[in-house]
Order: sequence, then structure tokens, then C-alpha cells
Amino acid sequence: MLKVLFVASEAHPLIKTGGLGDVAGSLPAALQAQGCEVRLLLPGYRAAIERAGPVTTVARIASPQLAGHIHLLECRLPDTEVTAWLADYGPAYDRAGGPYLDPLGHPWEDNAERFALLAHVAAAIALGQAGVSWQPDVVHANDWQTGLTPVFMMNAAQRPATVFTIHNLAYQGLFDQAMLARLGLPESLWTPQALEFHGQLSFIKGGLVFCDMLSTVSPTYAREIQTPDLGFGLDGLLRYRTDRLVGILNGIDDKEWDPAHDPQISRNYDFNRIREKLTNKRALQVEYGLTPDPRAPLIGMVSRLVRQKGVDLALASVPYLLQGPAQLVFLGLGDRDYENTLQALAKRHPGRVAARIGYDEAAAHRIESGADMFLMPSRFEPCGLNQLYSLRYGTVPIVRRVGGLADTVVDATEENQRAATATGIVFDGDSPAALVAALARALSLYRDPNRWVSLMVRGMQQDFSWRASAQRYIDLYHSARQLHH
Repeated sequence: MLKVLFVASEAHPLIKTGGLGDVAGSLPAALQAQGCEVRLLLPGYRAAIERAGPVTTVARIASPQLAGHIHLLECRLPDTEVTAWLADYGPAYDRAGGPYLDPLGHPWEDNAERFALLAHVAAAIALGQAGVSWQPDVVHANDWQTGLTPVFMMNAAQRPATVFTIHNLAYQGLFDQAMLARLGLPESLWTPQALEFHGQLSFIKGGLVFCDMLSTVSPTYAREIQTPDLGFGLDGLLRYRTDRLVGILNGIDDKEWDPAHDPQISRNYDFNRIREKLTNKRALQVEYGLTPDPRAPLIGMVSRLVRQKGVDLALASVPYLLQGPAQLVFLGLGDRDYENTLQALAKRHPGRVAARIGYDEAAAHRIESGADMFLMPSRFEPCGLNQLYSLRYGTVPIVRRVGGLADTVVDATEENQRAATATGIVFDGDSPAALVAALARALSLYRDPNRWVSLMVRGMQQDFSWRASAQRYIDLYHSARQLHH
């Protein structure tokens, strides 16, 4: 049985800010279902410990940089059979605010130390130095917060194989040069071939340079990050390691996101009972103060409100949409300017536009079940999960042809509709005009009920569960072990 230590900075439902939380909350269980023995390691944030339920202290780990010990708390990841370990060290994690940002929305000043600590604990477990009897065959690290994990293991005579997954290359964990010594890292790592990146210490380079195998979250994104446009200065390194890099599509938790059994929506439905979706549409219109009208095309957007997500393009398309009968509902938080613009739009167009600033998992489920269309005009999107939720809920996605969006949504061209493969609307370019043209195509199709329903049903019949992707990760683990040995 393959033993996997899965290291991440967040995992749903213990702690979540985005897609990484969804993946770390569902992939370990999918791996376990396919015969792996998985341990999930997370920081012991105050909120995560509170949500974990009963916990047991299974180890006390010393660190040369710390005054006290790190307590390794064991619990069960809720609703799974996966054992989770929380690295509990009060000065680093016992605080109000989010995992990365303080209550005012600024990065915690000690993020370098906090996530180096997580990597240190992962390495101690991996090398049998943590005082637990379990040792992994593979350590699977995720994103910059865990990038130092292989670095802390690199001089060990015997170490497990290592895998590093890039969920979003735009976030790299960059800190000043002095941090190298503060974290107890040798001066020899201060080179462009190791952790130095344009005069800064790069956590993500730890994973990219020192892991046996690399993955990212869709085949298209794996190609995109090897280009200057989306490589964020690391494209040369990724081209150099291209033989070690694979793109594996994220799956979704198809029990959590299942319109036939979702307890958070007004009426359950599946593709054989698709008319029941109208009940959810009406409930959504009522909840958000939109005019209850079954015929009005209702467009939803659940997103971080940042430029990457194409929020500016969505805002620029609102005047076009308001010329017709369309209604819009937005849920998200992020850039203060976008938040203010959305709230102003909702105030100016009551009954037509609604905006809720914040993130609420149950509200996201209700938008997916009640909207007719879902908007994702992202400038780049490593994988994206909302378009997969939308397909599952019969909510036709309108997406830009980038990353995982390109890999999962089949454009409703005449040809694809004839071939019965179309599942959504896909467009190119990052101009408001390109998005408006895509919306015009969507609204035209919406006015043809037979074509629209076939698009909805085909989306609902797609399988984006973790089963196939989990097997590809297991294959990746075996490749990493062969390369390592």
C-alpha cells in the first residue's frame, strides 16, 4: 500500500480560501479510496482546530528556530476516512484572521516563518524524525506555502519520493534575502539554480527545483506556464524540467456537489428532472431581490474579485446585458474597487442586479442551482472548479479559452452542437467586446429551448469526479519513486 503525506496550507472543510482548499479536502479521500494510505498535514490554525472536533496529540516536534515544541494533533478530516494532522504552534497559527492575511487584509508579516514551519514538520515526518511510527513513501507538497518541504529533506541519506503541485503560479512566496539565514537555510541555496529569484527568496522554487516530479491542475495550464505570458518569470525553469511536469485535471467532490442530493438548495433535481431547476431559480431571485421571472436569463458569478478572474470584463458587459431581460447575481470578495462598483450597480438596478460581498459556501450552491448561466471570463485559470460545478448543476458556463476552462468546456459551435459534444460557451481574447459576443451567443441559444436543454443535459452527464484524476496522481507517485530510486 502506497503511503502518501499530503501537505497543504488549507483543506475544506477545516479551512478554505479557494481551489486549493477544495482539492486538499477531496483528493486525499479519493486517493485513499483507490488503495493509498494518506495522511493530510495542515497548519494548526485556530479556526481549523475548532472545526476539527476531537483531537489527540500524537507527537511533540522540536525545531532549532523555535523556543517551544510543535504539537502534532490528530483528527479525522470531516466526512472522510482520512487522518489529518494539524501542526499546532500557537505563536504561528493561533490568531484571528485568515490563513494568509490579517483581519485588515494584509499578508501576515511572519508568513515566511509560518510556512517554513509547516515544511519543517512535513520533512520531520517524512524522515522519521517526528516521533510518529508512520513514514510516507511519497510526500506531495502543494503551492508555495509548502515549497521548502523538499529543501529541508535534500541532504537526507534516505528520503521519500517528492511531488509538487502548482495550483496557481502567480503566487510564489517571495521574501527578502535576509530570510534565508533566519530560516536556517544554507548560503549555497542563494543562486538562481536554487531559491534565489531576482534578488528575493522564492518558496515556490523550492518545490519546482527540488521535487522529483511536478504537476499542475490541467493539461493546458501545464503548457501555458512554460510560456513568458503565464510563466511569471519561471517559464525557463519549467521548460528545463518539462520532462518532469504533467497536467492533471482537478476533480470535484461529486457528493458535495450533487444537485440530486444537495441539502443546501431549494429543490433537488437531475438531468431527468431538469424542470425542477426552475424552483431553485425562483428561490434565488427571491433571495437576492431580483424580479421573479422564469423566462429572464439569470447569470451568476461566484469569484474572487480580482483582475485575474476577468471581473473588469464582467462589469463592462453589464450595460449590454441590461439592454435585454437578463438578470445578474454576483458573490465574492477581493479588490475593494470591484466590491464598491458591484454594490453601486446593484443599488442602481434593483430587481436586475444583485451583489453579495463575502464568501458563503451554501450561497455558492444556491447560485449554481438557480442560475441559467455561469460567468468565468478569467485571464488565466489553472483549472477552475466553478465551471465543473456549473456543468454538474445544468448551469451553462461561459468561459474564456484558457487553462482548465479550455480543457473542460466544449464550445457550442454549430459543428459541436451537431456532434452532440457542446457543453458551454467558450471565447477567445480578453476584451469586453469578446465577452459581449460570447454572451450574445449564449442568449441566442437560451431563446431556443430545445438546444438550451440539450446543452444543460450534456453538461450534467459529464464525469469530473476525482476517480480518474486520483489514478493519474498514483501513476505520478510511482514515476517519482522510480526517478528517486
